[in-house]
Amino acid sequence: MPPLDPQVRAAVDAAGAGAREVLTPEGLAAWQERDAAARPRPTLDRLRDGGRFEVEEARVPRADGSGLTLVSARPAGVREPLPLLYYLHGGGMVTGNAWSVLPRLLRGWALPLGLAVVSVEYRLAPHTRFPGAVEDCYAGLVRAVGLADRLGVDARRVIIGGKSAGGGLAAALALLARDRGGPAPVGQLLLSPMLDDRGDTFSSHQMAGHDTWDRTSNATAWQAVLGDRYGAADLPPYAAPARATDLSGLPPAYLDVGSAETFRDEAVAYAEAIWRAGGEAELHVWPGACHGFDTLAPDADVTQDAHDARTRWLRRVLRQ
Repeated sequence: MPPLDPQVRAAVDAAGAGAREVLTPEGLAAWQERDAAARPRPTLDRLRDGGRFEVEEARVPRADGSGLTLVSARPAGVREPLPLLYYLHGGGMVTGNAWSVLPRLLRGWALPLGLAVVSVEYRLAPHTRFPGAVEDCYAGLVRAVGLADRLGVDARRVIIGGKSAGGGLAAALALLARDRGGPAPVGQLLLSPMLDDRGDTFSSHQMAGHDTWDRTSNATAWQAVLGDRYGAADLPPYAAPARATDLSGLPPAYLDVGSAETFRDEAVAYAEAIWRAGGEAELHVWPGACHGFDTLAPDADVTQDAHDARTRWLRRVLRQ
């Protein structure tokens, strides 16, 4: 098993048993309840951070006519249209919310890069199974681009991104937008992306019982998302992007993952598949990093290196 970076290991040890708790089907409901309590939604006033940001919620229609919430934020006092980071939160597609990811995104990227951010409150499994979440993400992207003037964003400079489940959804969204002729993002930011429902990579077995999100937790989440379609041979790539056989015509991708992470090999394989299809991908495998290392150890050297590399890629893509 690849060793953990010493600073990351110290952070994991300090987090206690909860950092390596395993998600099982029997424990899913309790897991969701605990996560909702531990990850409260910051209010819009808190997100505005004393006037540093303009923040609003927008309710937009889904295909079935129900409402979907988008949370948009941008540095205050900037009148010109800004590039947009259209962000999908993590949580295994079974937990998380659109609000809690925003403070870090706003501090880390919106201010220094002059970005607007839209975060999507997509529906969670198992209450909503595939294709509910990815269809929510697509509907939100179409509406965010359509509302560009109101949101103060440049519809020609949209990057889609996310971490973990959000990274997998961003990859699926890029495929869906390509195949439907929808909005054309200029980049896809895939951080420790959850891409493959099959759980048969070497790293998935290697890190079983060791990573902060291991193959049992991953299988539980995928079962919740896919229901009876879990493991189906004909599962579409919009459910699990690793199933895609055609990765041509996609926006440039940034992928990063930890060397001591369940998702390591599926992220590497996805980057390789993009290259084989003639596409552009930048891949980083951070030594000694586990799943969620940047959240668990925000001050670790490897976390700072990862943040710097992501930021450089964002700057470069937005200059093109």
